[in-house]
Amino acid sequence: MVKKLAPYLGPYRWRIAWALLQILLITGADLLKPWPLQVVIDDVLGGKRLAFPPFSSMPKGTLLLLACLALVSVQVAAAALVLLHNMTAIRIGQNMVNDLRGALYAHLQRLSLQFHSRQRVGDLLYRVTADSFAVQTMIMNGVLPILGATLLLLGMLAVLFPLDPALTLLALSIVPALFLLVSRFNRKILTLATESRQRESRVYSLVEWAMSGIRVVQAFTREEDEHRRFMGASRASLDANLRLYSWQTLYSGAVNALVALGTALVVYEGARAVISGRLSLGQLIVFVSYLGQLYLPINQVTQSWGLIAGAKAGARRVFEVLDTEADLADGARSFPASGAEGHIAWRGVGFSYRPETAVLKDVTLEVPAGSTIAVVGPTGAGKSTLLALLPRFYDPSCGRVEIDGCDVREYRLKSMRQQIALVLQPPLIFPLSLRENIAYGSPKASEEAILAAARAASLEDLIGSLPQGLDSLLGESSFVLSEGEKQRITIARALLRDAPILILDEPSSALDVATEARVMKAIEELMRGRTTFIIAHRLSTVRRADRIVVLSRGALVEQGTLGELLAKGGLFAEYYRTQFAGEEERAGDSFAARGRQLSSGNS
Repeated sequence: MVKKLAPYLGPYRWRIAWALLQILLITGADLLKPWPLQVVIDDVLGGKRLAFPPFSSMPKGTLLLLACLALVSVQVAAAALVLLHNMTAIRIGQNMVNDLRGALYAHLQRLSLQFHSRQRVGDLLYRVTADSFAVQTMIMNGVLPILGATLLLLGMLAVLFPLDPALTLLALSIVPALFLLVSRFNRKILTLATESRQRESRVYSLVEWAMSGIRVVQAFTREEDEHRRFMGASRASLDANLRLYSWQTLYSGAVNALVALGTALVVYEGARAVISGRLSLGQLIVFVSYLGQLYLPINQVTQSWGLIAGAKAGARRVFEVLDTEADLADGARSFPASGAEGHIAWRGVGFSYRPETAVLKDVTLEVPAGSTIAVVGPTGAGKSTLLALLPRFYDPSCGRVEIDGCDVREYRLKSMRQQIALVLQPPLIFPLSLRENIAYGSPKASEEAILAAARAASLEDLIGSLPQGLDSLLGESSFVLSEGEKQRITIARALLRDAPILILDEPSSALDVATEARVMKAIEELMRGRTTFIIAHRLSTVRRADRIVVLSRGALVEQGTLGELLAKGGLFAEYYRTQFAGEEERAGDSFAARGRQLSSGNS
């Protein structure tokens, strides 16, 4: 774990050096604390004289005053140094948390949809927000306190051995038992801390699932069931936390009991040494004062190891993600400044989300640049998966996908994805301003370009209804948008992207007929000269395509023009009759009537 954390310590090496210097100063102040008390007891009250000339002839009242001032000064200096050290340690820990969170978030952004489909969003959220704090715990409550305690312990031993070697060895007699206790308890605490974090992440996941699916929960009146499910997970998390805290409390109590035993042994032998004249009363008081500080760093080390054991569980969960290799290796090629030509091909492509289930089977399809392709087929046929391979949301299990004659895996991901604009389902709106949502794929777009894209997507009424126009904040805790408005915003986003390749997942599904006509006119302008793929469920979309590709159970079973496929009388003709018959009757579509003639062989 130290090796994994080392790169995050590097940027703060000078601050860490400053923190270590503070630890040295704190150690020095702690070592000075008992000495003014010995002066008061032995030299002011006991009649002894200090061996130092300036103080040997000093009146007792003056010596008492100086000793008390020294006592206060040392305590104030030690407190100030501790405060300064805590602020330094907190700053180091918080900055490391920020760096680790940034690295974790960036790594999650680079991992493919294949990885994210296997993960619970709530669990990843917990790792980013809560587990990342383990670093601060390990540094601020673990490593730095252990270093300080070690230095203080060495300083104490250097002072105590000359005072009385026998008492010092007696005081250290409990140390082996303490470290045996540490080793036994730490393994248990690490196991319980891991379980606690896993159960807490489960609570995060349930809340995320319920809130994202609140419409379904309410529609099926499952509020009480979801509440019971949440309370069950919450109780399991509470039980895990209670077990962890119980063992930590038991651990702390066992350590304190051992320390009390060591103190009692020293007090007993020290009192006998005073009675025998081997030690003065002041020396015994200094020794007992030091003894508290001797056990303090030992106790600090043992307690810090306990905290590190708990924090290690969180750090491990963070590095589990950071150690996950990106399953989409970046290529080396970039597209020219003019962009892609748009010639697309799938060659013998197969794909599986799970090894036992093939979603795509040996798909071979070639699409000339500038073509408009409608992809149709029943639910689960593999339409979205086929097009998801183009921007490399996934890589094919076998075969290859090409853009302009080159395997997409050879391109840099950023360069390749900049050639593609998407309108996906469901439409995604970010908790940003309307302007930022439209310009999400083109953040440097001008005001005129943003407004032009908004007008083309028929967003004028929405802009006019918002109090701050384009600068109005959308999304969470803000303006509620209809599905049609969300879809038009995503269409405007794709229009502004102005990429040579378009992927449209039924872009007009949430639009009324009048709005669809206006928006599709804008999309048709954008499609001109660009390679466009449309996942089609509406007759109006199919009619706009140069070619129709039909998928069934992951296989490409038919392709051709509308007339060719209807004349063939195959799967598409059947799909056409079941999918578009009602739409055709409502629209009184003469083109569809011509299609029936073709399918009956009367053309």
